[in-house]
Amino acid sequence: MSVQSTSLTPDQATVSRGLALMAIAMLVVPSMDILGKLVSKEINGIQVAQWRFGIQALLILPFLLWLKGGRSFLPNRIGLNVIRAVLMAAAVTSFFTALRWMPVPDAIAVFFVEPLILTIMSAVFLKEHIGWRRRCAVVVGFIGALIVIQPSYEVFGAVSLLPILTAFLFATYLLLTKKLAATEDALTMQFFSGVIGFIFLALVAGTGTAAGISILAIVWPSPMQWIMLAGVGVIATVCHLMIVHAFKRAPASVLAPFQYLEIVSATILSYLVFQDVPDAWKWLGISIIIASGLYVWWRERQVS
Repeated sequence: MSVQSTSLTPDQATVSRGLALMAIAMLVVPSMDILGKLVSKEINGIQVAQWRFGIQALLILPFLLWLKGGRSFLPNRIGLNVIRAVLMAAAVTSFFTALRWMPVPDAIAVFFVEPLILTIMSAVFLKEHIGWRRRCAVVVGFIGALIVIQPSYEVFGAVSLLPILTAFLFATYLLLTKKLAATEDALTMQFFSGVIGFIFLALVAGTGTAAGISILAIVWPSPMQWIMLAGVGVIATVCHLMIVHAFKRAPASVLAPFQYLEIVSATILSYLVFQDVPDAWKWLGISIIIASGLYVWWRERQVS
């Protein structure tokens, strides 16, 4: 079954709740990116991501004990959940590393090729038929991404490509999330991914520190940095739980356009905190990416 469709017609009220959860999550999640950019000035992206997952696990643990009585620490499909957690850990690390140098709206704009990558992956891995119209929309969307990347690449170099890596990793994460959401408990999934993500990134950071790689060196956070890291963990946990529940209530193809709400609050918050505003070329690229993504979504609904 394709991740982009559902075999049963969901109840309209249930779908509406899924849409509301997705919309709220997308509007709130850029505040995590703002905090991540602030704290990543002195702490590397791996360590920021590591504590984001560690705090996620700590936050979910009491609810898991209270609601499940400690019976659901392990998911039903451990192997796939480990892969899902590692994918998310790598995606968060890649994005926080990009935010250390790139403006938040620029990084998020490039990341918006993720729905297009998800379309390609659905065709490759799920054997979903993708017509020439959607193939053209994917190409146009990547052209939009290049328009956003081009000036950033001149300033930041290869770092400006990290949001594309994030988009690829997150698209794969979403495929697994959709596959697992129907049979796994949301709290168990997020607790397990928090634990695995923390352990995986701790190993990476520890190995990098032992090898003398300065960019991976572990730094003990200051009290203010702990507060910001806690904020990153809280926002990430709440928003991703909302996303999991949204996928339980609505088809992925219906939820996809709501991801673009993220650019609204990202641009506003980035301006308020860093005075960063995309220039005319970046707005053009952002518009092309969003238009391409919305066309792919519309075309998928027409085909289905």
